[in-house]
Amino acid sequence: MSQDFAGRVSLLDADAAREAAERVGVVQQLAELNIFRTLLHQPDVAKCVNDLLVTLLLRGGLDARLRELVIMRLGWATASDYEWNQHWRVAREMGISSEDLLAVRDWRDSDRFDPADRAVLAATDETLAHGAISSETFAACERHVGGPAVLVELVAAVGTWQMISTIARSLAVPLEAGLSPWPPDGKGPTG
Repeated sequence: MSQDFAGRVSLLDADAAREAAERVGVVQQLAELNIFRTLLHQPDVAKCVNDLLVTLLLRGGLDARLRELVIMRLGWATASDYEWNQHWRVAREMGISSEDLLAVRDWRDSDRFDPADRAVLAATDETLAHGAISSETFAACERHVGGPAVLVELVAAVGTWQMISTIARSLAVPLEAGLSPWPPDGKGPTG
């Protein structure tokens, strides 16, 4: 899909975004990101997205590495440079290797992933392809990832970051200033 729709929704200036975020309780750190400077045009939606992200990122029981692999796979599979870029930095700061992150591009042919990694990556791909996780993959997630609370969170994470990808791509949210597309090598899904 062509990215010829720049300017679909302008970014709020930084001060207006901070003020809107404060009014509805969006975390100030998030309010500075371009995706929230876009979402804050509709503060109630921004607040809902904020609450979901804060819960999944900071209060969840899903292993952080697994969550980031899900997000990176979604970024790649949906061609969301914004999502890939943001979580490239997050995952690297968490200590996930560049090699592991790059391997999500073609994870089925990689030997870098353990059974838990492979289960969540399969769950991600199946959700994107079919709207649901197969019984076989769900059972693998149950064996390798966790019980009911973690499984609910995994499904919510896949759905949430698929939504984030849709928002970023459909509203043509630009990368943050100074960032280059598709770290670390500039190679995107169609590149």
